[in-house]
Amino acid sequence: MQTQKLYSILKSLQSIADYSDKHPASVTIGSFDGVHLGHQKVLEQLKKNSAAHQTKSVVICFDPHPRIFFDANTDLRLLNTNKEKIELLEKQQIDYFILEKFTKDFADQEPEIFIRALIKHLNMKYLLIGYDHQFGKNRNGNFEHIKALEQRLGFKTIKIDALKEKDLALSSTKIRQTLQNGDIEHANKYLGYCYFISGKVVQGNMIGRKLSFPTANIDISNKYKLIPKNGVYIVRATINRKNVYGMMNIGYRPTIDGKKLISEVHFFDFDQDIYEQEIDICFLHRMRDEQKFNSLDALKKQLQADKKNALEWLDINRLK
Repeated sequence: MQTQKLYSILKSLQSIADYSDKHPASVTIGSFDGVHLGHQKVLEQLKKNSAAHQTKSVVICFDPHPRIFFDANTDLRLLNTNKEKIELLEKQQIDYFILEKFTKDFADQEPEIFIRALIKHLNMKYLLIGYDHQFGKNRNGNFEHIKALEQRLGFKTIKIDALKEKDLALSSTKIRQTLQNGDIEHANKYLGYCYFISGKVVQGNMIGRKLSFPTANIDISNKYKLIPKNGVYIVRATINRKNVYGMMNIGYRPTIDGKKLISEVHFFDFDQDIYEQEIDICFLHRMRDEQKFNSLDALKKQLQADKKNALEWLDINRLK
């Protein structure tokens, strides 16, 4: 997501050992996949605590995601790539983001060892933990375990409770399921922003151009990035600092070939050459499932109907 720079630039580090700021730190740890409203509650508390105690706000995540580390063939799909996560955290005005390498040694490490490292390298004074967060050997690093170390190690632990939506705790898992069901509106509500994918515009087979619906094919290189349920969506992209709207098909194009999963966008009132550009596609609304048509003419008629419906939806929602 292309974001406007705010009051300060987020400093991104590859290890806690790279931290050299002389200020003490308020720290939170987690995957923060999606940086959704629940995460934003944690980050807001982190910033308030930092302001009250004149510390730096520090977010620590791990790469790769622990589930991916333990099983490279996992079916887990992530809401954000690391690059996207950095952009979202920058928008939250966090001082430091540390993407610590997740290794077997770390997985086998007692939580107290890591807490001592945070105190040593970051001069950590406050540790904010989500209500369900666990880390370290046998996932022993929960709130109760860490709080017992406070007095001996000289820091304070603050517990962050879950943010709830209709009595259900918001979670990355819940949002992933919502996107996989194609429910974009609820996913966006839980995220607090429009879900987006990032990728390079590559050349396709030009079938769309022959149908008077030229498309930009989006190459998404990160295999763990979650792609919403197959179908046709109304989307927005920011290209050369201008919002451009369009409709996106995610699927196998059964009318044409049906062999490879394709993500392609037809932008409205747009004819610039954007091949090889990296762009973000934000999902606004899902219109229908992908369909197989008996002919290209039938497909073209449906695309014309889709465009009409999309423009009407954008007009009603004042997004044109």
